[in-house]
Amino acid sequence: MSVLVVGTVAFDTIETPFGKAERILGGSGTYIALAARYLATPVRVVGVVGHDFPEAHVDLLRKRDIDTEGLERDPDGETFFWAGRYHYDLNRRDTLATHLNVLATFDPVIPEAYRDSKIVCLGNLDPTVQAKVLDQIASPDLVVLDTMNYWIEHTPKELRRVLDRVDVLVINDSEARELSGEPNLVRAAAVIRDMGPQTLVIKKGEHGALLFTNDTVFSAPAFPLEDIYDPTGAGDAFMGGFAGHLARTDANDPEELRRAIVLGSALASFVVEAFGTDRLLDLEASDLEVRIAAFQDLSVIPDMSRSLAMPSA
Repeated sequence: MSVLVVGTVAFDTIETPFGKAERILGGSGTYIALAARYLATPVRVVGVVGHDFPEAHVDLLRKRDIDTEGLERDPDGETFFWAGRYHYDLNRRDTLATHLNVLATFDPVIPEAYRDSKIVCLGNLDPTVQAKVLDQIASPDLVVLDTMNYWIEHTPKELRRVLDRVDVLVINDSEARELSGEPNLVRAAAVIRDMGPQTLVIKKGEHGALLFTNDTVFSAPAFPLEDIYDPTGAGDAFMGGFAGHLARTDANDPEELRRAIVLGSALASFVVEAFGTDRLLDLEASDLEVRIAAFQDLSVIPDMSRSLAMPSA
């Protein structure tokens, strides 16, 4: 089943306590597509880059079976650029620079060949841009959307309108609290699901992820790693793995949604092991299988029946 990814394709400069990488390949669309392609085909990407974007980066995506027909190049502008510095607590970061460049005037045109895409992944973009994408898709089976605090604060009406058109919302815990106005995540989930998306995924960084759908809640752990270099793009890779699994199975029942959470978490766990997209470029199927098995071991709850047995008199 086809996956359409709409998001940023960018340059990132990243500083962490463990090193620095300058002007490397980044962007939400890049991470989502590179993760999804391990599980689904075709994966199609729509975005915009400038005259300074190396053709070698485009070739890198193509060689990994990502369809780049929808990647527009603006010969008069420069590529979106973001720079950030992470603290020792990698959940905290400072944005050092954001240069929208060609993204400031991005008006997505979905190629005709993409308009039959069955799963649509809308990366973190202006909700008016996300809505324009949905206007051009024929009849998607599933729409998955990401957003952030900036859009929650600055474009609340536009965001609410697009949320009414999506099936799955993927956000972090602070965004869920801000969007809902509720400090408790269970209550926050109920408020957000009333806005439209019937499936909600709340990412909690090193504490895993929560899945809310219908009357059920599922919790998946984060994978404990000794070496974490760069969390940039981990949330986007999560979204790509999540959507890729649902595309591969052509199903979105509660059981497959739970499996999709685990696949997304597994792919995200690879991202943080190196700077940028490096770990997503050449994973082997066996790497993913071993990581998934480790996730299963983390989540096994032993038989509790003996613990609950009443002592004999």
